[in-house]
This record gives sequence, C-alpha cells and structure tokens, in this order.
Amino acid sequence: MEYGIQLPVQSQSTLYTEPWEIAATPADLVGIARAADRAGFAYIAACDHVAIPRRLAPAMSTVWYDPVATLAYLAAATERVRLLSHVAVVGLRHPLLTAKQYATLDHLSGGRLILGVGAGHVQEEFEALGGDFRQRGAVLDECLDALRACLGPEEFPEHHGKLYDFEGLGQRPRPAQPHVPLWVGGSSPAAVRRAALKGDGWLPQGDPRDRLPAQIARIRELRQDRQGPFTIGAIVEPLYVGRPAWEVGRRALTGGPEQIAASLRAYGEMGVDQIQVRFRSRGSDELTDQIAAFGTDVAPHL
Repeated sequence: MEYGIQLPVQSQSTLYTEPWEIAATPADLVGIARAADRAGFAYIAACDHVAIPRRLAPAMSTVWYDPVATLAYLAAATERVRLLSHVAVVGLRHPLLTAKQYATLDHLSGGRLILGVGAGHVQEEFEALGGDFRQRGAVLDECLDALRACLGPEEFPEHHGKLYDFEGLGQRPRPAQPHVPLWVGGSSPAAVRRAALKGDGWLPQGDPRDRLPAQIARIRELRQDRQGPFTIGAIVEPLYVGRPAWEVGRRALTGGPEQIAASLRAYGEMGVDQIQVRFRSRGSDELTDQIAAFGTDVAPHL
C-alpha cells in the first residue's frame, strides 16, 4: 500500500484541526510537506472551498487555502511527492478554467498532479458563484468528461455536452503527464458509481472500516467490463507512532511500528491501494517527527 497525507494548516475544520494549526505559518506548511517528501509519502493533499457561509463557519472555519496556489507553492519546495486536490469542487468553475490551472500545476511540477474531484456540499457557495447546487452531481459528471479532454495531449481540446460546449480553443502548457489521474471523492451510492465509471480512483469520505468491503465490492462490480488501473483509497484512524504521553483520543491507533502496521495492513487485505493518514500532534515539530517515524519505522512493515 502507498500512503499519503491531507496537509494540516491549509484547512481548519473543527472536526480535525489541532490547536497549534491556528497560529501556524507558511514555513510550518513547507516543513511538513518536505518531511512527507523525505518519508516516502505518495502524496500531499489540499482541500477546496471558495467561501464559507456564516451558518457553517463555527464548525468549518473560514480557513481554506486555495488548492492550486498551495500545491504549486509546495511543489517548488519538494522533489518527488505527488500533489493531490482532495477534493476540488470542479462544478464551481468552467472546465476550461479548471484545466488551465491544474495543467499548469502539472507542467510546473514535472507531472506530479493527481486531480481529486468532488460534488461539493455547501449550497451558498454554489449560489454565490452561479452554480446549480441541486444538479451538482450531473454537473460533476460532465465536468469529468470535459476534463478528460482538456487534460489530455491535445492542444485544442474538444467537448460537446449539455452544459459545456467548446472546440478550437487552445491551451498550453499541456500537462507533463500523458494521463492525469482523476480520483473521485465521496461515499454516497452516486459518488461510488461515479468513481467506478468515470474515475481512475476512489477517495472515500471517512467510511469506517466495516463499510469499506461493501463499497469496494460495488466498485469492482461496476468496473468489471472496464479497462485500466484504478486506485482504491481509505482514510484511516488518527495515528500516533509510539506511546503518547498525552490524550490522543480513543480512536487513535498508537503503539510500536509493527503494531500500527498490523492494523493498517487490514486495509490492504480489503483491497485498498492507498491509505490517507493523519497524525495527532501538539506542534509542527512533533508532526514532522511523527511523519519521519512513520516513513522509517512503520512503512517498511506495510
């Protein structure tokens, strides 16, 4: 199994943000990204929200860095780790605009982009930007088709759909990769179906372990006549490598490297290809130490 990380600091929902992140700096973010790069992480990830309404701000906060700007900034500070949008709400933007931004990111990073996409869930965000919240699933379906064309090798991509219609419009630079992976996020039946039929991978949204086997079986059923590689992901429980001297929560996986690895190997046995990890920490130094310990001590046992 590969392993990646949703970066701290760049999104600060109360569901997962550690207290130290509130005052963290861009230098902290760079240090964490470089630690993940050194530790063999497959990717670093950034979220996407344009604007948070007041009714949701107490829980979600309004701290959501732009994923393209963030990943481009960190691409220049890292060497090999891939850059994942987890997830870009592509229905908020025209596919040509999304393609221009992410193709440039892939070009500048030497082909390290993974474009993770999702339907979105904040109604006011769609309304403010002129999107159709009620039809966001259908919009995402067509965006995926359009992005396949726009992120391919053709300088003048072509797409003719119900919502978007274009041809004869050139975009360079082209992506460095001949095929930019499109991973689809979400755990609803519609999202799972969309991932299986239109994506190159699936990014579940917090499915507990006991739900994953049925979801994976459904994806395999839907993909039985389809060709090409497909990456199944999972977001694992919070981690702390070693014996914490502070309260990390009852759900957290703690202990020695082999003990943690044994628990995580169960995901591979289900058919998971990549796990997204999140560490408990009290500061950026403790987090980078945890990242290093995972890469050195836990990962070899996976």
